[in-house]
Amino acid sequence: MRTDVEHFLCKVEDGIATVSLDRPERKNPLTFDSYAELRDWFRDLHYSDDVKAVVFAPNGGNFSSGGDVHDIIGPLTRMTMKDLLAFTRMTGDLVKAMVNCGKPIIAAVDGVCAGAGAIISMASDLRIATPEAKTAFLFNRVGLAGCDMGACAILPRIIGQGRAAELLYLGRSMTAEEGAAWGYFNKVVPAEDLLATAQGLARRIADGPTWANMMTKTMLAQEWSMSIEQAIEAEAQAQAICMQGQDFHRAYQAFVAKEKPVFEGD
Repeated sequence: MRTDVEHFLCKVEDGIATVSLDRPERKNPLTFDSYAELRDWFRDLHYSDDVKAVVFAPNGGNFSSGGDVHDIIGPLTRMTMKDLLAFTRMTGDLVKAMVNCGKPIIAAVDGVCAGAGAIISMASDLRIATPEAKTAFLFNRVGLAGCDMGACAILPRIIGQGRAAELLYLGRSMTAEEGAAWGYFNKVVPAEDLLATAQGLARRIADGPTWANMMTKTMLAQEWSMSIEQAIEAEAQAQAICMQGQDFHRAYQAFVAKEKPVFEGD
């Protein structure tokens, strides 16, 4: 997977990609360019075998303050409807690329996590936070609807309809304590342990059956719009495919030999 990106930080080491926004002096806002490059990077990730898990990390004590006020918000007030729709579709495409990339994503949230930054954490599969994390879907506070980049579809599925409605109507910050109690954060850890905890979780995922993990992520996304009957059939087909994989055979052979399985992702 390419790491020669221009508008964010990226490194790949031993199957784990670590990405973060790179404007810490302004709490890591997104720009038109970083939106587009992240979208393209996550799209390409679907076809990359050298990355098995992703950590989306903070930088300088903050995750992301969302769309840059001067570089994005200002220009948006001067755009035509056609250009505005092109922009909102592009930002939504980032979420779709994350959901469809086939690799589990862990958001390591510290400090400010607002607007589109909150959406990136929401679109991740797992979320680890520090006590200082403040997550705000603040679109309402800038005169916009809360239904941005899939928030009205995804956020209620994570924390429930009433809690999601509160955050989207008020635009207030969700504390780390609330996020953990509501199921938004999987774990809250001290700031000094954040990256190590996220990387450790990514390591466990990367060492697992990566083809099966891809199938799990695919089913988690696709079954949103399925009936129970359709979901059960889809899972039957997905599991039968995984049973043909070599990792399934490796796990059985390791069990018989009383050894720990070593998965190779096929």
